[in-house]
Amino acid sequence: MSTALGLSESATRQVVSAAGKAPSLFNTQPWRFRLCPDRIEVHADLGCRLIAHDPEDRELRIACGAALFNLRLALHAHGVTPVVTIEPGDVPDALAVIRRGPATVQSRDDAALYEAIGRRRTNRQPFLDAPIPEAYRRVLSFAAAAEGADLRTIVTPTERFELRCIVAAADEWQRDDVVCRAELEAWTGDRHGHPDGVPLAAAGPKPEPQDAWVYRDMGNGFARPRGRDFEAEPFVSVLSTRMDGPGRQVQAGQALQRVLLTAAALGLTASFLSQPIEVAEQRQELRRLLADGRHPQAVLRLGFGAPVAATPRRDPADLLLPEPVGSAP
Repeated sequence: MSTALGLSESATRQVVSAAGKAPSLFNTQPWRFRLCPDRIEVHADLGCRLIAHDPEDRELRIACGAALFNLRLALHAHGVTPVVTIEPGDVPDALAVIRRGPATVQSRDDAALYEAIGRRRTNRQPFLDAPIPEAYRRVLSFAAAAEGADLRTIVTPTERFELRCIVAAADEWQRDDVVCRAELEAWTGDRHGHPDGVPLAAAGPKPEPQDAWVYRDMGNGFARPRGRDFEAEPFVSVLSTRMDGPGRQVQAGQALQRVLLTAAALGLTASFLSQPIEVAEQRQELRRLLADGRHPQAVLRLGFGAPVAATPRRDPADLLLPEPVGSAP
């Protein structure tokens, strides 16, 4: 493996491996990295595009932003202070570039987030029917704000009813779309030997009529044991940004990952209600529901749950793009 920013080959591999553990829609892992002596570039892997579920590449860029945040944490843990440029003018085909900044010590909080990278999971199982402490909620909100985003908990009965309807409408639209169904089937189910996608063990249970919220039917879920329903009042929050556009979506991905890793460090688990982010009409309805002009980028369900298995990941070497011709040795 090549090296970058003065790291050893072993450290470089660990840094890229950490970046590759970020979440992505259907675990497509749509990121690639180019290692150069003076920088690490973050690129979108357009071969992993989801043309039906993510026609604008919004969630692809959010996923790359989450990988970028992991990369920042891992570099700092290995003694490199990361300086990030999103939408770099000097590398126009990259989503972001990281260069070495003046030496600093990683904060205790960020060190804890780095340690949480390997524990974070998307948990599609029912959570415990237990409230999240108010102190935890504040910490999660601070985590989003630290990356320039807002995390708003949907609290009032009226707002929760409206959000349930928005999620249900988006889910119905996707289930009725033949291309969406085919895309879902392509990335889920029996994928022995594939280092990506959502295997049966991570798909979660099949939806049932008594479910108040519409959780995505991965098409390969298993029937849940009797009495193992989803929580009656899940803790649901919307991550949003003041502005929108490709760069803002990468920034939203960094905020999302800071929230998810903070949740993992607190002993919480999370899954997504992504359907209204993926359907333009319902995303506009969700923006109207927020009533503050902000752009919704992710809908999260957080809570306390049993541990779940990790989804497969690509080898770090498979995530690398070739170094540009003419680069310094």
